[in-house]
Amino acid sequence: MQYYSPIRVYKIFILILSFFLLIKKKESFLFFKPLEPKKLKESISSLGASFIKLAQVLATRADFFDKDYLDELKSLHDELPPMSKKKFNILFNRSINSAIFSKFEKTPIASASIGQVHIAYLQDGTKVAVKLKRFNIKKQVISDIKILNTLNSLFRPLFSHYTKNSIEAVIEEFSNMILQEISFNKELENLEKFSKVYKDSGILFPKAYKEYCNDEVIVMSFMEGFRFDDKEALVRAKIDFRPIIDKLVNFYAEQMLINGFFHADPHPGNLLVNSKGDLILLDFGMVKKISNSTRVSIINMIKAAHERDYELYISSAKKLGTIAYEAPEAQMSEFVERMFDIFSNDSLSATSMQNLAFEVLESTRDLPFKLPQEAIYILRVSAIIEGLGTTYIENFNGIKDILPILQKNIPIALGGKESIIELIVDEIKDTPFFIKNLKSTIKQANEGELKVELSPNQLEWLSKELKGYIKNIILSFAIMLLALFIYLVIPSLQELSIMLFIFAFIKLIYKS
Repeated sequence: MQYYSPIRVYKIFILILSFFLLIKKKESFLFFKPLEPKKLKESISSLGASFIKLAQVLATRADFFDKDYLDELKSLHDELPPMSKKKFNILFNRSINSAIFSKFEKTPIASASIGQVHIAYLQDGTKVAVKLKRFNIKKQVISDIKILNTLNSLFRPLFSHYTKNSIEAVIEEFSNMILQEISFNKELENLEKFSKVYKDSGILFPKAYKEYCNDEVIVMSFMEGFRFDDKEALVRAKIDFRPIIDKLVNFYAEQMLINGFFHADPHPGNLLVNSKGDLILLDFGMVKKISNSTRVSIINMIKAAHERDYELYISSAKKLGTIAYEAPEAQMSEFVERMFDIFSNDSLSATSMQNLAFEVLESTRDLPFKLPQEAIYILRVSAIIEGLGTTYIENFNGIKDILPILQKNIPIALGGKESIIELIVDEIKDTPFFIKNLKSTIKQANEGELKVELSPNQLEWLSKELKGYIKNIILSFAIMLLALFIYLVIPSLQELSIMLFIFAFIKLIYKS
């Protein structure tokens, strides 16, 4: 089958090997060297949908790749040539009832890795956008995931504990999200939910014609507007950029901090601005749900960043899972302080800030950072918003310019009230429950039944520590038994057996 052809598998192998060498900072493995930045980008483009999506996720990983590689990964566009006429006709005939259209333009206006978009007109003259899934894209994606997981299993033992976890998180999250994205039924469900949850957000969404949709085609209203990155068109239309950036950040703050239901793919092709200055959001294939615990951790990190409270920032990052629990407090505080000093410096240009930030990241590669699944797309969204802000606003700074907007949303995210009287009334209402919970806690403590709940990240750390501890005990006793065997069976090696026994005893005492 073409999806498992030796040439394709070899190209994927070289790509994954390049990722491995770049992450490990190795110049070569046997006679293989990592692909140069431009060659890496070309290889990803040629492999198609799955690897373009994977690269977009990896483009957030400043801890994995140097700036030259990140720049190439960030510049990858999810745009491919349209389907062949033969494949288009097969899909059109099996997925679309042509009788619903008075006109259908067969040349697409956009062609991405998962599908392509056509303009059409319903029988009543309504202009619509028709999104058609690529021919056999599901089979290709499933085969690519299998190849990727197989090759990753070969390299996995060579990574450190935290790097390994981060890579596993990237691949698992990428696999889950791309399988959702190739389901147009899921995308339709996301669009309808978004339109309902965010109907008062001031952002415009297309309207789906559900009766004409299926898992291979979505028919929706055609939204007129300029691409967000079409700066010349926006200037000609005399549209002010700052309110749009503020609206975009506020909208994502509402998604991530308040509702926990967010659009994870806001690239310029999915963001339009109409002539009135309204923001339009398209393409709901990549939508993510954030858990309450993650949401609270993010809120606390924003609060800590705003107040420059390094201890709170680090403890929140540990709960989020981006910093391991055993990370040294002093080094982490120094790292966080240096980063915030850079991003709060008004005299630095955006480029200078980025260069200094990369230097600091380079110096902290040995610290136990990792990236859990839920943080991957949040980082990607943040990077895209910062990129858009930098395009339109001179010296736009993701920390300095976005943080106050996020900070403003924290009281709402935490359920804050508009007036102090409402807050006092709520506190009074909660008092009986607080007293009851306090009495219950004291009773459990007295009876020896008090339970302590640990977060998944704490459990992971305890598990790793316990495994290491048990492994050391087993190895030490094994060496002791070997020493005893040598002492009893091979008298000529008694001195060696005594040395082995002492070594194992010291190893056991020292590690325990």
